[in-house]
Amino acid sequence: MTTLCVMKHLCQATRNENRYAKRFFGTLLTQTSQKWCFFPFCIVVPNPRKSTIFALTQPFCTAEKSQTEPKGKTAFGSVGRRIPHRILHVISQDGESLGDMHRAEALKLMDQHDLKLVLLQENVEPPVYRLMTGQQIHEEQLRRAEKKKASPKSGVVQKELSFSSAIAKNDLETKTKQIAQWIEKKYHVKVIIRQAKGSNTDMFTLFDQILETVSEKATYLSKPKLTREGVSACIFRHMSDKELKAHQKMENQKTSTVKKEEKEDLKSNELQQ
Repeated sequence: MTTLCVMKHLCQATRNENRYAKRFFGTLLTQTSQKWCFFPFCIVVPNPRKSTIFALTQPFCTAEKSQTEPKGKTAFGSVGRRIPHRILHVISQDGESLGDMHRAEALKLMDQHDLKLVLLQENVEPPVYRLMTGQQIHEEQLRRAEKKKASPKSGVVQKELSFSSAIAKNDLETKTKQIAQWIEKKYHVKVIIRQAKGSNTDMFTLFDQILETVSEKATYLSKPKLTREGVSACIFRHMSDKELKAHQKMENQKTSTVKKEEKEDLKSNELQQ
C-alpha cells in the first residue's frame, strides 16, 4: 500500500513538473517584443518509467540583428593621422600628382613640410589625398560653403539672364523689368555679364543698378564676383518677411531724416529773409 502511494505521488509530481516546464518555455518563446537571450542548457525531469529531457543545443535570441547605419558624409578638412587606407594617391600642395604611396610615407611627407592631409576622393582605387596648408583648407571650406549657399534649394526655380556690359539703356531696363517679375514670383535669378571689347563700363556697377531698381523686394543671394576672365555673375533672390520689415524700417528712417532736413532748410531760408 505504501509503495502504491509513493508511486502515485511520483507520477503526480512528474505531471506537475511537465506542465510547469511547458508553461515556462511557452511564456518565454512568446515574449518576442522583449530582447531575451538563452544560452544552451539542459533540464532533466525525473519519471518513474523514463527520463524526459528538455534541451536547447544552440543559443536562442529574440532580438533582431542590428543593421549597420550608413556613414554620413564627412566634412572637408584634415584627416589627421588616422588614415584607414593603406595605399594612397597623393597630390602635392601645388596640385601636382606625387603618385601612389604607402600611408606611412604620406605621413612622413606631411610631417616634413608641416602640412595637413585631406581626403578628396574615397570611392576610387587608390583613394586620393592632398597635402594642404591650414589656410588652403580654410579657403576651400569657404568656397564650398558659398557654392552650397548659392545653389538653388529643392523646389526653388532659378532663372538666368546673360548680356554684355555694352548693353543699351533701354535693353537694360527691359532686362531689369524681367528680373523684377521673376523676383515677384520668388524665383532666384542668376545674372551673367560679359565684358564687351572696348567697353569701359564696370560690370559691378551694372549689378548695383539692377539691385537698386528691385531693392524693394530683392537682395543678393550670391554677391557679384568674377567667375572667369571677362565674365562676372551674381544671383538675386526675394527678401524674406524679416528682411522686408527691416528694409521698410530703414527706408522710413531715411524718409523721416530727409523731411527733417528739408524742414530745417526751410526754417533757415525764412530766417535769412
